[in-house]
Parts: sequence; structure tokens; C-alpha cells
Amino acid sequence: MNPDCPLAGLHIAVTRPLAQAQSLCDKIAHLGGTPICYPLLAVTAISDYTEFKQQLRKLSNTDWAIFISSNAVEFAMPLLKQHYPELPLQLQFAAIGPQTADALKAYGIKQVLIPEQRYDSETLLSLPQMQHMHNQRVAIFRGVGGRELMAETLKSRGAEVYFAESYQRINPQINTDILDQQWQQHKLDALVVTSSEAMRYLLKLAENSPWLSHVTLCVNHERIAELPKALGLKVLIAQAPGDDAMLQCLSELANS
Repeated sequence: MNPDCPLAGLHIAVTRPLAQAQSLCDKIAHLGGTPICYPLLAVTAISDYTEFKQQLRKLSNTDWAIFISSNAVEFAMPLLKQHYPELPLQLQFAAIGPQTADALKAYGIKQVLIPEQRYDSETLLSLPQMQHMHNQRVAIFRGVGGRELMAETLKSRGAEVYFAESYQRINPQINTDILDQQWQQHKLDALVVTSSEAMRYLLKLAENSPWLSHVTLCVNHERIAELPKALGLKVLIAQAPGDDAMLQCLSELANS
């Protein structure tokens, strides 16, 4: 194997939203692989921001603003800054990981609490600052219909929690035709799936596809792997979030 092209010969479908997929696709190509763009999620604005703006009014007496994703930052912060040219002094910020924290920093939020090592709700909730939440008011900025774990856990610790939902996720695909064609041409080896929602969409769309039991699903969290593992599918789990760990995961596939 050419050490400069560890992914040579691999055809890899990337299921992230288009804008978020480009970086990984470019890196796959740089390492000799062939990326296939197959977004299973598209992120769009919600149709009516009336309720979101009502939630923003509560921030003047809210203790924590927790951002679940960089999408939450990009859709929420312009409206938040419009409503609060000067942010409430008592308001502290937390983010699910460094990418989300960097997005907040672009809006002038310099102090952001983030978890270490794993970047997920469970790890953020394990931090000391999230333990004693009695009489704390928490706003969770997210997309429509996100996980309930964060809110339920903080409520159990005594916090008052409300959601500020500023975007929605939809599945832009109606079939797996492009993947079926790639498989028939012997040009489909792996799919990168980095959200549980995208995994559910994939398994529903591809449930009758012959290639599903032959390709490898490369994911970045044990939680995303649970469903395909239960179905007996081939799964590799990256050791950490981010493109570099996913590329290492793909390299392991190339070496297998």
C-alpha cells in the first residue's frame, strides 16, 4: 500500500449534510479514496421563529445556555445577538464539543464550557459544573426534536430547563439508487454515518438493498453503532470525534 494514499481503492459514501461533508470528502480524496456524496440529513431554518424569539426573552434570567451543535449556533446566534446586543452578564455558555465552541467564539463568546475526550451529552453532563443545578435555569439550543437526555438529566438535578429550537433536520433522500448503482459497479466499500438520525434513515431506505450486509458502516460513537450492530451489519467505530479519527478508522478498513 502506498503510505501517501492509504485509502486507495476505497469508495466511501459520506452521509453528512452537504456543507459539513465537504472537508471529509476532500481529505478522503487526498488520501487516495473516492468519496461519494450521499447526504442523509439537510439542515434548514424552521418556518416560524415566533416561539424561538419568545424563548430568547427568558435569557435575561437564565443561568446556562447549552448549544447542542454548531448548527444551533449558526441559526440561533444572529437572532440572539439581535435581541441582546449586550449579552446578559449572568449567562454562562456550554457546548457539546470544540466545533460548537469555536462557532460560539466567532460570535464573541470566549468562555465556553466543553467536555473533554468524548463530545456528547453524557460527557458534558458529567462535568462538575453540571452536577449541582438546583434553582438553575437552563436554555438548550438545538434543532427540532433532539434528544431528551440533557433536559431530563438536568431536571433531575433540580434545574428548570427549556428548549430554544432554531432549525430542523430533514432527509433529502427518497431512495438509495446512487448507492445501488455504485455497488453494482463494485464501487461501494463503506459509508460514513455520524448521527443516529442519519443511521435510522439509512437503514430504513436500504433495508432491502443487497449491499447493506456487505459494506462497512463507519461511525463516530458507540450509540450510533447500536442499531446496525443489532442487525448484524459490519460496523467500525472511530476512536474519537472529528475527521482525523474517522480517516484513521477508514484506513483500518483499507488494511483489513
